[in-house]
Amino acid sequence: MSSLLKEDLEKKLFKPEGHTLYAFIEIEGTPKERYFLCAAVTKYEEVQICMVKHYRIHLEETYEVTEIWLLKDLELIDGKDADADNPYFDLQFGKLYNWEAYSCASKYAFARSLVQLNEMYIQKDIQIVNFDMAYIEDSAIWSSNNGDCLVLMRICFYASNLLCLSLCPIP
Repeated sequence: MSSLLKEDLEKKLFKPEGHTLYAFIEIEGTPKERYFLCAAVTKYEEVQICMVKHYRIHLEETYEVTEIWLLKDLELIDGKDADADNPYFDLQFGKLYNWEAYSCASKYAFARSLVQLNEMYIQKDIQIVNFDMAYIEDSAIWSSNNGDCLVLMRICFYASNLLCLSLCPIP
Protein backbone atom coordinates (compact mmCIF):
# COMPACT_ATOMS: atom_id res chain seq x y z
CA MET A 1 0.00 0.00 0.00
CA SER A 2 2.66 2.54 0.97
CA SER A 3 4.69 1.91 -2.21
CA LEU A 4 1.54 2.52 -4.30
CA LEU A 5 0.82 5.65 -2.31
CA LYS A 6 4.40 6.83 -2.76
CA GLU A 7 4.14 6.24 -6.53
CA ASP A 8 0.88 8.18 -6.66
CA LEU A 9 2.31 11.07 -4.63
CA GLU A 10 5.40 11.20 -6.84
CA LYS A 11 3.44 11.03 -10.07
CA LYS A 12 0.83 13.63 -9.18
CA LEU A 13 2.72 16.03 -6.95
CA PHE A 14 6.51 15.77 -7.03
CA LYS A 15 7.63 14.61 -10.50
CA PRO A 16 5.73 17.42 -12.35
CA GLU A 17 7.81 19.90 -10.32
CA GLY A 18 11.04 18.00 -10.98
CA HIS A 19 11.30 16.86 -7.35
CA THR A 20 12.11 13.44 -5.95
CA LEU A 21 10.09 12.14 -3.02
CA TYR A 22 12.51 10.63 -0.53
CA ALA A 23 10.26 9.75 2.40
CA PHE A 24 6.76 10.33 3.71
CA ILE A 25 4.62 9.45 6.69
CA GLU A 26 0.96 9.75 7.40
CA ILE A 27 0.11 12.14 10.19
CA GLU A 28 -3.13 12.39 12.09
CA GLY A 29 -5.84 14.40 10.42
CA THR A 30 -9.62 14.26 10.39
CA PRO A 31 -11.70 11.23 9.40
CA LYS A 32 -12.42 12.75 5.98
CA GLU A 33 -8.96 14.19 5.31
CA ARG A 34 -5.56 12.52 5.35
CA TYR A 35 -2.31 14.39 5.78
CA PHE A 36 1.26 13.40 5.01
CA LEU A 37 4.64 14.84 5.91
CA CYS A 38 6.93 14.44 2.94
CA ALA A 39 10.66 14.92 2.52
CA ALA A 40 11.63 15.66 -1.07
CA VAL A 41 14.71 16.77 -2.93
CA THR A 42 14.12 19.56 -5.44
CA LYS A 43 15.68 19.76 -8.86
CA TYR A 44 18.05 22.35 -7.33
CA GLU A 45 19.04 19.81 -4.63
CA GLU A 46 17.28 21.63 -1.82
CA VAL A 47 15.57 19.39 0.67
CA GLN A 48 11.98 20.31 1.40
CA ILE A 49 9.71 19.03 4.11
CA CYS A 50 6.12 19.62 3.19
CA MET A 51 2.70 18.91 4.57
CA VAL A 52 0.41 17.38 1.97
CA LYS A 53 -3.35 17.18 2.24
CA HIS A 54 -5.04 14.23 0.56
CA TYR A 55 -8.64 14.24 -0.47
CA ARG A 56 -10.83 12.48 -2.97
CA ILE A 57 -12.88 14.26 -5.62
CA HIS A 58 -15.34 11.76 -7.06
CA LEU A 59 -13.04 8.78 -7.73
CA GLU A 60 -9.86 10.83 -8.23
CA GLU A 61 -7.16 10.96 -5.55
CA THR A 62 -5.95 14.54 -5.13
CA TYR A 63 -2.98 15.94 -3.22
CA GLU A 64 -2.28 19.52 -2.23
CA VAL A 65 0.85 20.92 -0.60
CA THR A 66 -0.37 23.05 2.28
CA GLU A 67 2.95 24.06 3.82
CA ILE A 68 6.66 23.86 2.91
CA TRP A 69 9.75 24.11 5.08
CA LEU A 70 13.41 23.67 4.13
CA LEU A 71 15.57 21.10 5.86
CA LYS A 72 18.31 23.71 6.20
CA ASP A 73 15.95 25.63 8.53
CA LEU A 74 15.23 22.62 10.75
CA GLU A 75 16.67 23.20 14.21
CA LEU A 76 15.18 20.40 16.33
CA ILE A 77 13.57 16.97 16.04
CA ASP A 78 11.95 16.03 19.34
CA GLY A 79 10.58 12.50 19.73
CA LYS A 80 8.79 13.46 22.98
CA ASP A 81 9.78 10.30 24.89
CA ALA A 82 12.52 7.85 23.96
CA ASP A 83 11.31 5.27 26.48
CA ALA A 84 7.69 5.05 25.34
CA ASP A 85 6.07 3.71 22.22
CA ASN A 86 4.39 6.92 21.12
CA PRO A 87 3.76 8.53 17.73
CA TYR A 88 4.21 12.14 18.88
CA PHE A 89 7.06 14.34 17.74
CA ASP A 90 7.97 17.98 17.15
CA LEU A 91 9.86 19.68 14.36
CA GLN A 92 11.21 23.17 14.96
CA PHE A 93 11.77 25.55 12.05
CA GLY A 94 11.99 28.68 14.18
CA LYS A 95 8.38 27.90 15.15
CA LEU A 96 7.63 24.60 16.88
CA TYR A 97 5.24 22.23 15.07
CA ASN A 98 3.63 19.30 16.90
CA TRP A 99 2.77 16.12 14.99
CA GLU A 100 1.22 12.76 15.60
CA ALA A 101 2.49 10.10 13.21
CA TYR A 102 0.44 7.08 12.26
CA SER A 103 2.78 4.92 14.36
CA CYS A 104 5.95 5.09 16.43
CA ALA A 105 7.81 3.12 13.76
CA SER A 106 6.84 5.66 11.08
CA LYS A 107 7.96 8.51 13.36
CA TYR A 108 11.39 6.88 13.68
CA ALA A 109 11.56 6.13 9.94
CA PHE A 110 10.86 9.76 9.09
CA ALA A 111 13.39 11.05 11.62
CA ARG A 112 16.00 8.64 10.15
CA SER A 113 15.20 9.94 6.68
CA LEU A 114 15.67 13.55 7.76
CA VAL A 115 19.01 12.66 9.35
CA GLN A 116 20.13 10.86 6.17
CA LEU A 117 19.03 13.75 3.94
CA ASN A 118 20.87 16.18 6.20
CA GLU A 119 24.05 14.09 5.92
CA MET A 120 23.72 13.85 2.12
CA TYR A 121 22.86 17.46 1.29
CA ILE A 122 23.40 19.90 4.14
CA GLN A 123 25.66 18.53 6.93
CA LYS A 124 24.03 20.87 9.45
CA ASP A 125 23.98 20.23 13.17
CA ILE A 126 20.35 19.39 13.93
CA GLN A 127 19.43 18.80 17.55
CA ILE A 128 17.75 15.40 18.00
CA VAL A 129 16.22 14.74 21.40
CA ASN A 130 13.98 12.15 23.04
CA PHE A 131 14.72 9.39 20.53
CA ASP A 132 16.52 6.13 21.10
CA MET A 133 19.56 7.03 18.99
CA ALA A 134 20.27 3.36 18.21
CA TYR A 135 17.23 3.54 15.93
CA ILE A 136 18.11 6.91 14.39
CA GLU A 137 21.83 6.75 13.68
CA ASP A 138 22.88 5.62 10.25
CA SER A 139 24.70 2.32 10.44
CA ALA A 140 24.95 -0.62 8.09
CA ILE A 141 21.95 -2.35 9.63
CA TRP A 142 19.74 0.78 9.45
CA SER A 143 20.74 1.95 6.02
CA SER A 144 18.98 -1.01 4.45
CA ASN A 145 15.36 -0.89 3.38
CA ASN A 146 14.54 -3.28 6.20
CA GLY A 147 15.15 -0.63 8.88
CA ASP A 148 11.48 -0.31 9.80
CA CYS A 149 11.11 -4.07 10.19
CA LEU A 150 14.19 -4.15 12.38
CA VAL A 151 12.81 -1.37 14.58
CA LEU A 152 9.60 -3.35 15.05
CA MET A 153 11.55 -6.54 15.66
CA ARG A 154 13.65 -4.90 18.39
CA ILE A 155 10.58 -3.35 20.01
CA CYS A 156 8.88 -6.75 20.05
CA PHE A 157 12.03 -8.36 21.49
CA TYR A 158 12.19 -5.81 24.31
CA ALA A 159 8.45 -6.15 24.96
CA SER A 160 8.70 -9.94 25.17
CA ASN A 161 11.61 -9.63 27.60
CA LEU A 162 9.56 -7.30 29.78
CA LEU A 163 6.65 -9.73 29.70
CA CYS A 164 8.89 -12.64 30.70
CA LEU A 165 10.40 -10.60 33.53
CA SER A 166 6.96 -9.59 34.78
CA LEU A 167 5.89 -13.26 34.90
CA CYS A 168 8.92 -14.37 36.91
CA PRO A 169 8.22 -14.75 40.64
CA ILE A 170 10.14 -12.39 42.87
CA PRO A 171 11.96 -14.29 45.67
